[in-house]
Amino acid sequence: MWRRSEEMPKDVWMSLLLVWITLLSCVSTIPIGGADTEADPGEGQRLLSRAKRGWVWNQMFVLEEFSGPDPILVGRLHTDLDVGGKRIKYVLAGEGAGTIFAINELTGDIHAMKRLDREEKAEYTLTAQVINADTDQPLEPPSEFIIKVQDINDNPPQFIEGPYRASVAEMSAVGTPVTRVTATDADDPVYGNSAKLVYSILEGQPYFSVEPNSATIKIALHGMDREMREEYLVVIQAKDMGGHMGGLSGTTTVTVTLTDINDNPPKFSKNLYEFVIPENLPIGQTGGKVKANDRDIGENARSTYNIIEGDEQGVFEIVTDSQTQEGILRLKKALDFESRRSYTLKVEAANVQSDPGGSAGGPFKDTATVKIVVEDADEPPVFSKPVYTLEVNENAPVNTVIGTVAARDPDSSGSQVRYFIDRHTDLERQFNINVDDGKITLAKPLDRETDMWHNITVTATEVRNHSQISRAVVAIRVMDINDNAPEFATEYEAFLCENGKPGQVIQTVSAVDRDDPIQGHYFEYRLVPEMLNNPNFTIKNNQDNSISVLAKHDTFRRQKQEMYFLPIVVTDNGNPPMSSTNTLTIRVCGCSKDGIVQSCNVEAYVLPIGLSMGALIAILACIILLLVVLFVTLRRHKNEPLIIKDDEDVRENIIRYDDEGGGEEDTEAFDIATLQNPDGVNGYLPRKDIKPDLQFMPRAGHHSGPNGVDVDEFINVRLHEADNDPTAPPYDSIQIYGYEGRGSIAGSLSSLETASSDSDQNYDYLREWGPRFRRLGELYSVGESDRET
Repeated sequence: MWRRSEEMPKDVWMSLLLVWITLLSCVSTIPIGGADTEADPGEGQRLLSRAKRGWVWNQMFVLEEFSGPDPILVGRLHTDLDVGGKRIKYVLAGEGAGTIFAINELTGDIHAMKRLDREEKAEYTLTAQVINADTDQPLEPPSEFIIKVQDINDNPPQFIEGPYRASVAEMSAVGTPVTRVTATDADDPVYGNSAKLVYSILEGQPYFSVEPNSATIKIALHGMDREMREEYLVVIQAKDMGGHMGGLSGTTTVTVTLTDINDNPPKFSKNLYEFVIPENLPIGQTGGKVKANDRDIGENARSTYNIIEGDEQGVFEIVTDSQTQEGILRLKKALDFESRRSYTLKVEAANVQSDPGGSAGGPFKDTATVKIVVEDADEPPVFSKPVYTLEVNENAPVNTVIGTVAARDPDSSGSQVRYFIDRHTDLERQFNINVDDGKITLAKPLDRETDMWHNITVTATEVRNHSQISRAVVAIRVMDINDNAPEFATEYEAFLCENGKPGQVIQTVSAVDRDDPIQGHYFEYRLVPEMLNNPNFTIKNNQDNSISVLAKHDTFRRQKQEMYFLPIVVTDNGNPPMSSTNTLTIRVCGCSKDGIVQSCNVEAYVLPIGLSMGALIAILACIILLLVVLFVTLRRHKNEPLIIKDDEDVRENIIRYDDEGGGEEDTEAFDIATLQNPDGVNGYLPRKDIKPDLQFMPRAGHHSGPNGVDVDEFINVRLHEADNDPTAPPYDSIQIYGYEGRGSIAGSLSSLETASSDSDQNYDYLREWGPRFRRLGELYSVGESDRET
C-alpha cells in the first residue's frame, strides 16, 4: 500500500488512488516460457497483496525506489508446464541477480534486497528459467523481463555554481537585471513534478526580486545609492514539486555590489581659504592648498581646479595633485608687497568626467574663495636693468668713468646700497667701481685686439643687511682706435726667373690691420724714398688693398746677385694714419721655358767659374785629415789623468760601474792615484749644501816622504782634522757627490745633508725598505745597540 504523507494535499492523494485502482486490473503474474494461460485469480490476489509497491505489465515490473532496510517483494514467477512428479526450481540471472535481486527457488517470488536509487540506475534487465531441481537440466527456455525503478522525490535542488557575486550600477532603474542563478534537481524531470523548480527570494527585500521560473534577479527599489550602502547579500531558494508543500528545496547566496557612477559633485571643505605668502617666495613654489571632496571613487572622483576670478595679472596658477586630488596654488609671477598687499581669488573645482546618463543632475562643480595676504620680506636690492652694456675706447686713460649702474632697496624702509665687482669675473682687475654711486672706472689700460668684450658681474648689497645681495651683468665693449699699423698678411718670399720678361708680376702683396675701423680698411703702398728710383723693381696698385711687384728688366742673374730685398711702406686710412715698413725678399732662380722654378741655389754655377773636380776632391781630403788629427788629440788628452798627484790629498776613488760591483772583495778597482785632488791640498773644501757658521782656517799641507805617499798617516791626519773641525760635515767619505741618483723611492742614504749627529738618527726605517737595504739596516741597528750598551 502507499504510505500517505502527512504533508501531501488531499487532491494529490485522490489522484494517486485512482491511478492505483486502474493498475489493479493489469496486474498478473508472469508466466515462465511465454505461455498465454490465464493466471489463477486467487493466486493473483495473493501476488498483489504481497507486492505492495510493485506492479507488472507486458513482461515488466515497475518498482518505486526505496530506502528501507527490509526486502521488498517485486513480483512472482510461475510456469504452466506439466512437470508431472518432477521437482522444479526457479533460477534468476542478469543485472543485479543474486546481489540486488533474489528469487525463491520454490515459489518464484522475486525480492529487492538492497536500496534502489533511480538516479544511480533506472532499470534492470534479468532472465528467469525453470530447471529440474535434481538434475539442474532446463525444463523451459529462459524468459527475459525488465524491472523499472520508478522515481520518487528524494533529491533536493542544488545550486552547483553558487555562491554567486554580481554587480550593478548604483541608481539603476527598477527592473534592471542583476544576474541569473541556476539550480539542478537529480530527480526524473519526465515523471511527476519532482524536478519542477520554482525560485523565491528569502533575504534581500525590498532591494531585489527574483523571477520564479527564470531565476533572474532584478532591482526592486529605486534610488539605490552606493555612497549609502555598497554591498547587499541576497538569499535565493529553489523548491521542487512546483513549489508546493512537500517539495524539497535548496538555497544559495548572491553578493551584489553597487558600482559607482558620477552622481556626486566635488565639494570644498570650506567656503573661504586664507593664506599668508611672503613676497620673496620663488616662482613655481607652493603658496597654499585647497581640497574639494568627492564622495565618488576612481575616475568619477577626479577633479580639476581653476582660478575664475581675481587674478587678472596672472600672478597665480592652480594645479591638481594626482595623488591627493588637492589644488596646489603656485606663483607664476613674483609678488611685491610694496605694489599689492592682498589678492582675493575665486577657485572652481569641477569633475573631469560628468554623469554619462544625466540621472544625478548637475552641475558637477563647486567654488570657494581664496584670500591671499602678501607678507613683507627683506628683499635684496633691485638693479634698474638686469644687463648693462657699456662702451669705452681702448686708448681711454686709467680712472676713466665707463658708466654707472644703479640699484635700489625695494623695501619700504629703503636701505642704502653698496656696489662691488665680483672679482671672479674680473680676474685681471681691469675695472673698479665706486661703492657708493656705482660708477665703473678703468683700472688698467685696454687693448681691443686682445679682448674686445669684458663681461663682469656687479653686486649690490644692503648696508643694514649684508646677506641681501643681488647681481647684474655688465658687458663692456672696447671701442677700436687706430693704434695698429698695417703689415704684410704673411711673410712673402718671391721668386724671379732669370729669363723673365720686363713688367712680369713677381708677387702679389696684401696687408692686414688688427684694427677694425667702422668704414673698413684702405691701404696705401709705396716704396721707401731711397728705393723710388731703383732700376730693378716697381709696384702697381690693384685697387683691392693689394699691389703687384713687377720686374723692370730681364737681366737678373744668380751669379751676379742671388737675392734682393725690397722695402715697402704700408699706410692705413685711420686717424691718425698708421704705417709700417715691410721687406719683400726676392730670390733669383733658374726656370724652365714655361716659367717653372727649377733651382734657386748659386752653387750650381760654381764649377764653371774655375774649380775643377780634382780641386774639390783635394779640399775634401784636407777636411777629412783635419778631423782625424782632432780626434787623435782629443783621445790623447782623455787618457791623461785629470787629477794631479799630491800626497797631501788622498781620497776614496769614485769608480763608475756598468754592472753591479763585487763589494769588499773587489780590490782590483782601487787606485791610490785617483785619491789625490789638487783642490784639497792647500785649501779648505767648503760644503755646498750647508753654509757653515764658522770659517775653519786652511790647514797646512803635508808632504810625503821620499818613498811616496804614507796613506796610513794621511788618513789619520784627515780623521783628526774632521773630528776637531766644528764646520766640517759628517762626511761618510771625503768625496762630495754631485747627485744621489735618480728614480730611487728610498731617497737619500747619505748623512752629508743632515745637521744632526749620529746619536740623533733613527735608522729603523731602513728595515722597511725591502731586502736590498736589509744588511744596511742590520749594521746601523747593531751600532745603535752597541752605543746603548
